Amino acid sequence: MNYIRTKNGILVKNAKDFEPRHVFECGQCFRWKAMPGGSYSGVAGGRALRVKKVGNDILLEGTDERNFHEYWAGYFDLSRDYGAIKETLSRDPVLKRAVEYGSGIRILKQDVWETLVSFIISANNRIPRIMSTIERMCQSFGERKEQNGETYFDFPAPGRLAAMDEKDLRGCGCGFRAKYVLKAARIVSEGRADLYSLENADTEDARDALLYFPGVGPKVADCIMLFSMAKFDAFPVDVWVKRVMEHYYLKRETSLAQIRRLACERFGPLAGVAQQYLFYYARGTMGKATDRG
Repeated sequence: MNYIRTKNGILVKNAKDFEPRHVFECGQCFRWKAMPGGSYSGVAGGRALRVKKVGNDILLEGTDERNFHEYWAGYFDLSRDYGAIKETLSRDPVLKRAVEYGSGIRILKQDVWETLVSFIISANNRIPRIMSTIERMCQSFGERKEQNGETYFDFPAPGRLAAMDEKDLRGCGCGFRAKYVLKAARIVSEGRADLYSLENADTEDARDALLYFPGVGPKVADCIMLFSMAKFDAFPVDVWVKRVMEHYYLKRETSLAQIRRLACERFGPLAGVAQQYLFYYARGTMGKATDRG
């Protein structure tokens, strides 16, 4: 991984397989906003960053070399060879088209707690509303920080949300999901579940532990494992993935559990990465893209 320090950040040279629009608009994260000029501004891990494609390079504005190594390189999964992953998945003719369509997707390594809450909020919800709800929650209950004269808010800690009332979370736009967020915060803050230990558990055990949380079903559990624990064998099935799998592979109406089993058999340890290419492809080519599902 080659990079150079710039006045305002880090320039990752010849950043293959990294297209910001694909990364931030493939449904895996909710705190990155498109900005004028093609850049994306976001907050993760208590840090603010602006990301922009410059030719074949990626400019990360707002970080120093230490934070780049300690956080952002891992967050963007920069050490992983996505070219090799795409070559393997492209042996499947449908995935070959999907990979070409979303060629710059990378799976982010997000905070487990933030991902748990974000995908509880995502259930039966539209992506713009998910984003606005999470932002209001951060502004209301997250730690206020400043960087280069700009103010941003960290994602609220479990203890902070656990101290709230359900109506406080409803006021942020959580709706019926407020009770689930509140219960999750209390479970974690009281030590009844160790989310971060699940990164070292196998996928089935981690899924079972996540299903303990109210508001977490199989799809949400798989999203959490894929987008925060790098469990690439997790295959979340939402309305778009169901649609693309039934259309191209099954040719019939099929249960979510059957689709998940087929995908794991067909795509193996890369099923989760295949899911992201298929999801992005389906939303872009099979109808109006609004919902995560």
